[in-house]
Amino acid sequence: MRLFQILIPALLLFTTACNSQSNKAATVDAATEKTAEKKSELKLGDYNYNPPMVEGEFEVIEKSDTYWKERLDAKSYSVLREDGTERSFTSELLTEKRAGVFTCGACGLPLFTSDTKFKSGTGWPSFFDPINSLYVKQDVDERYGMRRVEVSCARCDGHQGHIFPDGPDPTGLRYCINGVSMDFIPVEDIEPYTELLMAEKAKEMAAEKAEAAKEVDGGGE
Repeated sequence: MRLFQILIPALLLFTTACNSQSNKAATVDAATEKTAEKKSELKLGDYNYNPPMVEGEFEVIEKSDTYWKERLDAKSYSVLREDGTERSFTSELLTEKRAGVFTCGACGLPLFTSDTKFKSGTGWPSFFDPINSLYVKQDVDERYGMRRVEVSCARCDGHQGHIFPDGPDPTGLRYCINGVSMDFIPVEDIEPYTELLMAEKAKEMAAEKAEAAKEVDGGGE
């Protein structure tokens, strides 16, 4: 009888541990399957999301006006490339409440997250901190008889908006951004879309390597 008193609790503990491991495995499998399904639904171009390969490191993009005119609509071009300002309370991103990332509408560099977005009442999407301070460029703007701090995308120099010292804690700053200068990607699509981007970049790197090898072989002849 004493043997059963010892074995039964041990068996229960073993069963519980096995069930726990099984549940964890099932959760991981379900998450992996969900990501795979989401990835199959997405295609390159669905989002303007193009993060650096290495966090904080990127090459500056310098393109002609013609290049940007071919890739941006008239409103986006006016703000991003000509430092215009959209009318207040007109951007759909003003009321965007989903978790996700706000990117530069020109080059796709991630600039802000939904965690730093707040309701400022100004009529433009507002944030109290960028994803990375290296991703936003600041310049003094003295146009229209005012002295303000302009914010631009550090990678492509696309105009985003201005910074004001009247934001909430912890920074006390308000990044007042034109909605037309940004795009948005919901958090659930970031991982599968990033996998698509990485796969495409791997193909490009392989093609460049093959082309370089051909040039070396041709030079040797």
